[in-house]
Amino acid sequence: MGSNIIQEKSFHFALNIVRLSRDLVKNKKEYILSKQILRSATSIGANVEEAIGAQSRKDFISKFAIAHKEARETDYWLRLLKGSELISKTQFDSLSDDCNAILRITAKIQKTAKSSPGI
Repeated sequence: MGSNIIQEKSFHFALNIVRLSRDLVKNKKEYILSKQILRSATSIGANVEEAIGAQSRKDFISKFAIAHKEARETDYWLRLLKGSELISKTQFDSLSDDCNAILRITAKIQKTAKSSPGI
């Protein structure tokens, strides 16, 4: 991958969630929450990719808004997994830190795109 930080972070975050989801299914026999977090976390990167190839500024902002919402949803599933003791505090802390970094970046990108003329 290139030097696009949000593209890289969302991709690596999705990979870590894929591994988590696999572990939840295999070792904890947890199917519902693992599928929910897998869908929302992988959607972040998919929407980032769509934003990169956006047809307009409005489309760009919209895709990043969706990526941000998916990151918020992923944060919810992480908190629920931790609260239900399906993941350890260490797992939660690491994934939550990554998710929060993605939230900050997607929010900043939206704010910049909305306020910058001519993007």
